[in-house]
Amino acid sequence: MVFQECFQVATRDRGTYLITQEVNEMVRRSGIATGLCHVFIHHTSASLILCENADPDVRSDLERYMKRLVPDGDPLFEHTAEGPDDMPAHIRNILTSTDITIPVNRHRCAMGTWQGLYLWEHRSSAFQRQLTVTVYGD
Repeated sequence: MVFQECFQVATRDRGTYLITQEVNEMVRRSGIATGLCHVFIHHTSASLILCENADPDVRSDLERYMKRLVPDGDPLFEHTAEGPDDMPAHIRNILTSTDITIPVNRHRCAMGTWQGLYLWEHRSSAFQRQLTVTVYGD
């Protein structure tokens, strides 16, 4: 059995946005008890991460690390058509991931106790981000 549905996330600024609840709701609606849930983001300047969800300092530290690793406005970058945060956002996307696959067990994503699924916005502006969730299984 296969189930597929899309949804959007409105971002306000650079940072992480918890999407675990929305994805779990789609898994529940799929009727699939055991299988795999694949989540894909349709963008090149935002990504998906599976990260600790208990302490927000973890995500803040990740953001600070990426800011140091790939700074906005670096003179190395030629691609600046959409602003100084555009090329760094593309690099951050490539260093992370545009898709994640999670096991499904008992009609839910089988994540660890301290794990959450996040959309990570890499641009410093508001965007509507499109995601596709595909659930495979029995």
